[in-house]
Amino acid sequence: MAERILVTSALPYANGPIHIGHAVEYVQTDIFVRFLRSCGKDVVYFCADDTHGTPIEINAAKQGLKPEDFVARWYDSHQADFRDLGVSVDYFHSTNSPENKHYAEYIYGKLKEHGDIEKRDIEQAYCETDKRFLPDRFIKGTCPNCKAADQYGDACEKCGKAYAPTDLIEPRCALCGTPPVRRKSVHLFFKLSRHADFLKDTLRKPGFVNQGLATQLQGFFEAGLADWDISRDGPYFGFSIPGETDKYFYVWLDAPIGYIATTEKWAQTTGKAKSALDYWAENSDARIIHFIGKDIVYFHALFWPAVLKVAGLKQPESVKVHGHLTVNGEKMSKSRGTLIPVRSYLEHLDPSYLRYFYAASLGSGIEDLDLSLKDFRLRVNGELVNNIGNLANRSLSMLAGAALEKRLAPATKEGPGKALVEAALARVPEVREAFEKLEYRNAIRIITDISQSANGFLQTAAPWAKVKTDPEAARADLSDAAEVAYLLGALLTPVIPRVTEKLFAQLNAPALTFEALATARYPLLDRSRPVGTPEPLLPRLEEERVNAILGQTPAAAAEPAKEGKKEGKGEKKAAEPKPAAEARAPEAKPAEAAAPGEIEIGDFGKVVLRVGKVLAAERVPKADKLLKLTVDLGEAQPRTICSGIAEAYQPEQVQGRKVVVVANLKPRMLRGIESRGMILTAGPGGKDLSLLDPGDMPPGSEVK
Repeated sequence: MAERILVTSALPYANGPIHIGHAVEYVQTDIFVRFLRSCGKDVVYFCADDTHGTPIEINAAKQGLKPEDFVARWYDSHQADFRDLGVSVDYFHSTNSPENKHYAEYIYGKLKEHGDIEKRDIEQAYCETDKRFLPDRFIKGTCPNCKAADQYGDACEKCGKAYAPTDLIEPRCALCGTPPVRRKSVHLFFKLSRHADFLKDTLRKPGFVNQGLATQLQGFFEAGLADWDISRDGPYFGFSIPGETDKYFYVWLDAPIGYIATTEKWAQTTGKAKSALDYWAENSDARIIHFIGKDIVYFHALFWPAVLKVAGLKQPESVKVHGHLTVNGEKMSKSRGTLIPVRSYLEHLDPSYLRYFYAASLGSGIEDLDLSLKDFRLRVNGELVNNIGNLANRSLSMLAGAALEKRLAPATKEGPGKALVEAALARVPEVREAFEKLEYRNAIRIITDISQSANGFLQTAAPWAKVKTDPEAARADLSDAAEVAYLLGALLTPVIPRVTEKLFAQLNAPALTFEALATARYPLLDRSRPVGTPEPLLPRLEEERVNAILGQTPAAAAEPAKEGKKEGKGEKKAAEPKPAAEARAPEAKPAEAAAPGEIEIGDFGKVVLRVGKVLAAERVPKADKLLKLTVDLGEAQPRTICSGIAEAYQPEQVQGRKVVVVANLKPRMLRGIESRGMILTAGPGGKDLSLLDPGDMPPGSEVK
C-alpha cells in the first residue's frame, strides 16, 4: 500500500483577513505539498477556520451579528484568498462544525475516562457591568514590572514581562472600563503534568521539531509542566462541555481538533476514506505533518501530542516551524501600513512573485523573513523574470519564428547542448533533497544556477547569428535550451504553478513531474512535436506596482531610516577580509582603495558566494602575485580564476583546497587570462593572506 501523508497548516482565526505574514506559512506548506504530489506521493492537505472564543463573540456583537454569521463572512473571504494565492488545500473547513463538535466531545470523553480531567476552583476577574468573566486580553491596567500604562492582562508590550491578570495595577475591563472584581469559578484542567516523560521522549524523536526549539521547550519541564485549563465560563462562543453547566471548551482545545474534523468532512464529502480515523487512528500507517509559526509551538509540541496520546489517536510525525515576517525590516503594523492583507497584495500583483520570493528566502529554520520591497522587486526581476523567464522566452521566440517554423531539432548524440541538459538533469537530486528538507532557498539557488548555465550556453552559441547561415545548427542549440526550460518548469511547479503551466503550454508538452524525472534521460521533449506560441511568462515588477500594495507613493514607501533598522534574524554579517588584491590590477596597492561607505543588506545580497574546490593551480608568467586556479563550483565546467595569493601560497599548497568564491563577479582580463570570479582571503596582503575555509561543503554550496 502506498504511503499516505496528511499535511496541515495552522488554522487562520475567523476574526480578520489573512495577511501576507500568514501567507508565509500557507505558501511554505503548499510548496511542500505540491512537491510531494509531483513525486507521486499520496498526500492530502487540510486547513480550516478557527472560529471560537471571546474575541469573535464580542466583535460579532459589535457588528450586530450572530457569531455564526460573523465567522461565515470570514470563511468565504479566507477561502477566496487561499484560492487566489494558489494554496491547493484538499479541503478547507470550519471548527464551528458538527464534525468538530463530535470529535471534541469524543476526545474529552477519552481524557475524562483515563482520569486526566480534574475540577479546580480558580479566581478570575469578573466585570459586573458586562456580567462576564474576563479573559487575559480583556483586562487592561498598569504593568506591575515597568509601570507602563494600558497593558493587557497577560504580558507587557513595553518590557515583555509575563504576569497573571491579577497582578495588574489598577485593572479595568477592556470592554467598558469598569474595574473588575474577583470571583471564584470551577474550571476543568487537563493533567498535562502526568505526561512529562512521554513528551520528553517525543521531543527527542529525530525530525519531530526543530532541535533549537526542542531545547527551549525543556524549560517547561524544569519549571514543572503546568496542567492546562481547558474550560471557559459563559457567555462564550464555542461548544458546551457535556455534563457541565455554563462551561465551554476553551478554543485551544477544539482548534487543533479541527485538523481531525476537516479530515472527517473530506472523507464524507469525497468518499476517499471511510472516516478521519483512516488517518488519525493510533495504528494508522499515515504520516501526519503540521506546519505552524513559532508562536504556537507549545500547543502543537506539548499539549496536542499529549491529548492525542490519551485519546488513543495518532500523534504528528513532525511539526515544521517557521519564523515571522517583517516588512522593510520592521514588524508588521497597522499604523505603519505594513499589515498587508493578502487581498490588497492580490489586487496589484500576481501571486507568483510573492510565492517565488518566499521560496527563495525560506530555509528549514525558524529565523524571521524580511520582505524588503526593494529587495523583493530586484530579486524577482533579476532571477525569475530576467534569468528563468528570459531563457524560456528567448529560446521559444526564435524557435517559433518564421525561419525555424516552431520545429524542434532531433536530439544530438553528443555536443555542448546535450552536455548542458545532462548536467542540469544531474542536479535534480539536489533540488529534490532541498524541497524534502524545506530548504527552499537552496532549491531556488540550484534552479537559478541551471538557468544561468543555459543562458550562458545560448550566449556562447549565439543562435541568432547562426539562424541566417546555418538554421539547423541554430535549431539544435535552441532545442537544447528549450529542454532546460522544460526541466526548470518541472522544478519550479511547486513554487509557481501558474507560471509553469503557461510554460508547458508554450512548449506544447505535458507537465513534467519529479516522479518522471527520477528516470528521465536526454531528450526530455518529444522532438517531433512543434512548440506552441511563446509570450513572456511574467512582466518585470515596477516600483510603483510594488509600492501600491502599501497604498503609498514610492516616496512614502521608502526604506525606514537607518536608525530604525535592525539586522534580520538569521542574517550573518559579511566578513571583512581584503579580497581586493585579485579584483584590481596586480600593480594596485590595497592602501590606494577608497574606504567603502555603508551599504544596505540588499546591496550585500547581490553578492553570490559559493564554495569552490581548487582542481589545479599554476603561477602566471611575469606576475609575482597571481596564481591561475581551476576551480570547481559545482557547475557544468570548472572556472578559471586569477587570484593574488602567490606571495602567500605555492601552487601545490592550494590544489585540492576548498575556498570561498564570489561567483557573480563580472569576468575581467588579467595578464591575458579571463578571470571568472574572486577568491576571498583575510589579512593585510602579501605573505600575510589566509584563504577563507568554508569547511567540508560540496562545491557550489551557498555561503552566507
